[in-house]
Amino acid sequence: MTVAASNLGFPRIGLARELKKALEGYWAGRSTAEDLQKDALSLRKRHWLIMKEAGIHFIPSNDFSLYDHILDAAELFGVIPKRYQEITDPLSRYFAMARGLQDAAVGIDLQALEMTKWFDTNYHYIVPELERQQTFTLSPEKILREIEEARALGLEVRPVIPGPVTFLKLSKWAGSQETGDSTLKLLTALLPCYRQLLGLLEQQGVSWIQLDEPCLTLDLDELERAAYRQAFAFLSGDQARPRIVLTTYFGGLGDNLALALESGFEALHLDLVRAPEQLDSVLKEIGSKMILSLGVVDGRNIWRTDLDRAHRLIRRAVTQLGTDRVIIAPSCALLHSPVDLSRETSLDPIIRSWLAFSTQKLHEIKALADAATENFPQNEFFVEARHAVATRARSPLTCRPEVQTRLRELTPAMLQREPFVVRNRQQKQRLGLPLLPTTTIGSFPQTGDVRGARAAWRAGRMSEADYQEFLEKETQNCVARQEQLGLDVLVHGEFERNDMVEYFGEQMEGFAFTENGWVQSYGSRCVKPPVLYGDVRRTGPMTVAWSRYAQSLTTRPMKGMLTGPVTILQWSFVRDDQPRSATCMQLALALRDELVDLEAAGIPIIQVDEPAVREGLPLRRGERSAYLQWAVDAFRLATSGVRCETQIHTHMCYAQFGDILEAIAAMDADVISIETSRSHMELLQDFGHFQYPNEVGPGVYDIHSPRVPTQEEMEELLQRAAEVLPVARLWVNPDCGLKTRGWPEVEAALARMVAAAKRTRERLTETSGYRRQDDSSQPLSQNAST
Repeated sequence: MTVAASNLGFPRIGLARELKKALEGYWAGRSTAEDLQKDALSLRKRHWLIMKEAGIHFIPSNDFSLYDHILDAAELFGVIPKRYQEITDPLSRYFAMARGLQDAAVGIDLQALEMTKWFDTNYHYIVPELERQQTFTLSPEKILREIEEARALGLEVRPVIPGPVTFLKLSKWAGSQETGDSTLKLLTALLPCYRQLLGLLEQQGVSWIQLDEPCLTLDLDELERAAYRQAFAFLSGDQARPRIVLTTYFGGLGDNLALALESGFEALHLDLVRAPEQLDSVLKEIGSKMILSLGVVDGRNIWRTDLDRAHRLIRRAVTQLGTDRVIIAPSCALLHSPVDLSRETSLDPIIRSWLAFSTQKLHEIKALADAATENFPQNEFFVEARHAVATRARSPLTCRPEVQTRLRELTPAMLQREPFVVRNRQQKQRLGLPLLPTTTIGSFPQTGDVRGARAAWRAGRMSEADYQEFLEKETQNCVARQEQLGLDVLVHGEFERNDMVEYFGEQMEGFAFTENGWVQSYGSRCVKPPVLYGDVRRTGPMTVAWSRYAQSLTTRPMKGMLTGPVTILQWSFVRDDQPRSATCMQLALALRDELVDLEAAGIPIIQVDEPAVREGLPLRRGERSAYLQWAVDAFRLATSGVRCETQIHTHMCYAQFGDILEAIAAMDADVISIETSRSHMELLQDFGHFQYPNEVGPGVYDIHSPRVPTQEEMEELLQRAAEVLPVARLWVNPDCGLKTRGWPEVEAALARMVAAAKRTRERLTETSGYRRQDDSSQPLSQNAST
């Protein structure tokens, strides 16, 4: 008997980003809802058939989403906040929750739900919003429809359903800033909907479901453990239901192993890429009935699997459990991997031979399943994989001795600047900014003209000189618009950049680039991570020319814009043949050289974006201190080569930073801008309680929504910020960069942002005599003068 091959989820976006194009066409009114659903169905069918042709036995359904799978789960269980319930069209309501909705003609003005990172990935999920007396109702139409679609192709699928504890843990209370009142108190009310769903699926003849509980890989308190015991006992009871594979990923079960093994479910999935060591403990404790799904193919990265290493793990399980109790799978859903390597015709053939995208990973899974009963497979697939792994291990492409030497010569002094109070005084004298200075995060709209010109230049249809002239005109226009809006600190707009990571990778050794290596970040937003395969070295200045040019167009301060070392690391497909910390320090050295060159070019402010610092944090608390140490060191190495008078900014967004504020403070950026508008300044409370010592720019409007906020909304958010942090240390900015938005909404929103800052500035100076140079350490709520 052969071992079964399984998949936990497939990329939604399509090889050519068909979902992105369908969504944006629908949102722009160029296509109908029927067109969108037709395109979505076409993608689902295509992906199911890819899995079938690869020999996958357990094929997932309900892993496809028009925006986000957690938002889908909120709809599944009737978690629709009251403010959206007036929208009668389900699709319009769904996208209003995801993106916001503003329609003056009918008097609708709704903000989107909060969005944050999916565990330690660069995928963003929509945070469900729960009422204190939340009622749950089941709406299973999407799940049932997809089962019927698959059956029309002759396929039986395994529906993927977020588990109840993970769903509640990832949710938040509506309108609340409390942290001690757990959303798990609603578990008893939610579980009957899960039981009802299981009953419906049983009636439909579904034999298996996949219940995703990634929170089982986290540190759990006793309340959370009790919630898991309650949920498992309720769902594994005597009622008629499909068999359940309890699916965990992104880490090992650790001290939650007993919870999983005692669930009463028929199967358990393990992430053996992140935590291969857990297999021994599981095999020792598993008992005589439970099936093991072995996640031995990496769903998070693009390197070809070391099939021999994976095969050794499989053989240990098969030897003890037999073939009928073992399933082969990826470590997690393939959502985080591109679709198909076969379309990559421009990659160096040697580097290409080291890679596997989602379609190729399916074939790896099948090959491992077929070879599960063999002691040492010698088929062509295994032989080819061995050759690729060996070639990569000894390739001179991955090693640059001069980079390794420079890394060994690092000293502690290279991570230090003068104290913030010294730097801050010199920077204020140099910049002369007003109270509540206004700025943006960096990028401005990447219009169709910008994207078209870049595509024409890359294809050779536009000359280098013409492309340069085009970019100069775009930069001139952007700087002029910012001056007209009245912004205090300007940016050049980044029109020359395709992506905040890929752009830098293209100018450093050690990176390779794909044509279709897209992965979903959120909704229709896709990114194409570079492949970081070798030692990193900057070949020359990367941003200096454009920053110098932009500064020549204005007398106002111009920010130089860089992506930080941790974010480049996290948002690349990173080599796995050396410690991530070493790769990150190589990136930091390259960026350090760039900062020194920007300073020499007369750029007074340099922003080094690090939105991925929280994302890189290990999920288990015991593993975090080592990571935070090297992450902080990398940022400081990159930024400590400049003088005191040069102001260093950083930007972070869409994650919870409260538990790592000590590390963020240790990064010692002069100014940090953060995303806070969707959460109505909740995150800023953490900065206030921590007494964050440097300057902060809390985002006052949500750029991931097309909605334009009112001036009054932004003034209210600024007032909240001033009640938490010293006014003299506050900046005013959007949540994030503006590249995905259009110029009309950007200019309208920024005009209101500048007006809100001016009005708040006037009010504060009238009532309190505040000046930018004030060094007050107290927020308004604690300052006697106010």
